[in-house]
Amino acid sequence: MSRIGKKPIQVPAKVKVEIKGQEIKATGPLGTLGFVMPAGISAKLEGAVLTFGVEKGREKALNALHGTTRARVANIVSGVETAFVKVLEINGLGYKANLQGKQLNLELGFSHPVLLDIPAGITVSADPKNPLVEIKGADKFLVGDFAAKIRKIRPPEPYKGSGIKYQGEHITRKAGKAAASGGK
Repeated sequence: MSRIGKKPIQVPAKVKVEIKGQEIKATGPLGTLGFVMPAGISAKLEGAVLTFGVEKGREKALNALHGTTRARVANIVSGVETAFVKVLEINGLGYKANLQGKQLNLELGFSHPVLLDIPAGITVSADPKNPLVEIKGADKFLVGDFAAKIRKIRPPEPYKGSGIKYQGEHITRKAGKAAASGGK
């Protein structure tokens, strides 16, 4: 059995968890999220403790799914109580981001602005004068996926560091052409 899959999940007081067959739903202050468990994996709620089990005789085949299921449900349970946050930094001359209704408008040195539709369940805050874009939501997968889509548009380049990076991400910088040749 999976070591991660064996760990119990402590359900907070503000969160209500329902198990119907292979579907788990968690309801909290930030909304309702659900997850359908793979066949062969079961969940049991006793008080405020949620545990997962694997069908007898299939432990080896379901080992990875056991741990993944537990991790996904743990993210759902914690996400409906406290939102997940990703912060992106925009570095570059003239690079900026602002909101236009339900779209994020990015000006990143292209000949055109890049417009991205903000998915349902996510809130984005961006100020054209501030180089930070904050993405919040209850679903960890959606928050991370949307942040990755934004970063993919203009990843940070290694010479000047201009582009979009996660806050706190270290970008290995390279020496320029003059520094590499001896600086004449």
